[in-house]
Amino acid sequence: MVIEQSQSFAQLISLNFPADNAIDFLQLAEPAELFFQLSPAALIEQAVQRGEGQLTDTGALMCSTGRFTGRSPKDRYIVRDELTADTVDWGSVNIPFSSDKFDRLHRRMRSFLEYQTVYVRYARAGADPAHQLNLCILTTSAWQNLFCHNMFLRVADEELNRFKPDFTVLAVPNFKAIPDEDGTRGENFAILNLSKRMLLIGGTGYAGEIKKGIFSALNYLLPPQNVLPMHCSANVGERGGKPDVALFFGLSGTGKTTLSADPDRALIGDDEHGWSETGVFNFEGGCYAKAIDLTREREPQIFDAIRYGAIVENTRFAPGNSTVDYSDTSLTENTRTSYPIDFISNARVPSVARHPNTIFFLTCDAFGVLPPIARLTPEQAMQYFLLGYTAKVAGTEMGVTEPQATFSACFGAAFMPLAPGTYAQMLGDKIREHDADVWLVNTGWTGGGYGVGKRISLTHTRALIRAALSGQLDLDQVRYQAHPIFGLAMPTACPNVPDALLDPCQTWADTAAYDEKATYLQRLFNEKRQLL
Repeated sequence: MVIEQSQSFAQLISLNFPADNAIDFLQLAEPAELFFQLSPAALIEQAVQRGEGQLTDTGALMCSTGRFTGRSPKDRYIVRDELTADTVDWGSVNIPFSSDKFDRLHRRMRSFLEYQTVYVRYARAGADPAHQLNLCILTTSAWQNLFCHNMFLRVADEELNRFKPDFTVLAVPNFKAIPDEDGTRGENFAILNLSKRMLLIGGTGYAGEIKKGIFSALNYLLPPQNVLPMHCSANVGERGGKPDVALFFGLSGTGKTTLSADPDRALIGDDEHGWSETGVFNFEGGCYAKAIDLTREREPQIFDAIRYGAIVENTRFAPGNSTVDYSDTSLTENTRTSYPIDFISNARVPSVARHPNTIFFLTCDAFGVLPPIARLTPEQAMQYFLLGYTAKVAGTEMGVTEPQATFSACFGAAFMPLAPGTYAQMLGDKIREHDADVWLVNTGWTGGGYGVGKRISLTHTRALIRAALSGQLDLDQVRYQAHPIFGLAMPTACPNVPDALLDPCQTWADTAAYDEKATYLQRLFNEKRQLL
């Protein structure tokens, strides 16, 4: 049985309903029950009825993702075939998968779906019409279909009859692989077939696998179109009467989403963008923000976006009521919230803008030795982009008892099918062509490493970002000094920031200990550069 959200008279007399077209595109025999393009309200109602989630006191839908509360990078594969054999950067990140085994797994999934309730959605990835993917997404849970409604660009009802999908996603958490037969490492998998333009996900209920799978596809498909795919957030303000676009690159936990949510600037997007010959554009139609320790005081825009239509993942209620306790990490520290971008009051829709003026590389330095802000030369920018440095702190993963340096090339190596140098070269060319300023911003520790020093306050980081964007840190406005170990250009003054904070050495009680730890981190940088 096929149920659609709504059908106009023109749709009703059409020879092919959109849902029928979707079934044909997905190569499915008709399943037991199929819901096509349901509204958020209908999906929320079904999710609650099916026991997939509960409503919070703000109206958001609270769901658990099951065993997997994050992505599983070691279970992400790319099909190796004639198209990808010599183009994908194969290794521990991009793990090859047999084309024959993919086809076998796909057939088994299709057979499995004949006995399931499925939810099908048309959506898009890419706010620039010149560089879009038309998606046909199938999920077996209502809440994951709502996630896709939130996170991808939405297709208007009047477009459904003429919509032509060119990429398929099957997300089926209750379908498990048979490792010995299917060639997977375990029962869970996320397999990208770039030749057939398909993404198969099974054995995991973590919805982020859907979003990042499509991001990986775009990271492969767009560079030949001279579009640089970027793991960054973006916003736009005004400077000198002209649009002022900023990009924020960073790995998880560095402040990418938080710092781009600025009430004085329009949000373009919080995570994935492309930089084309005409400017930047969001790949997504929503935001997927970390929710751990979320408060209205610290992040008012994100907090207020968590309302009816939004999703909160792996959170828990405060005892005795339906208010979310964002400090509760009993399931995971990777608690998340998903909502359409227009839930942010000053979001820019459509999410496109001109070329960026300013680029920030965000790093959470748990060693406490990098300056809170430093101006980078184009050459330094390429080095730090390829390094993609941040640090894990004790307690975030099993076995991590002290800060550990983490490197992810291009601030998103886990999603980059091509060699890192391809993306770095494109970024360098665009920085030079459009004369963009590049800054390294440490959102981590000062006055000592994790456990000794303290986290740089969000208030000070926001002040530094604001000063860089407004021109108050321009070379003709403030004096700079070179860091003796890293060679970074550090401003000596910034409005609303203590001068001593700007030079990290001054914040340590023991300068010899600082020099030792900074030298250690620089040695790690040099060792990593030799491997690139």
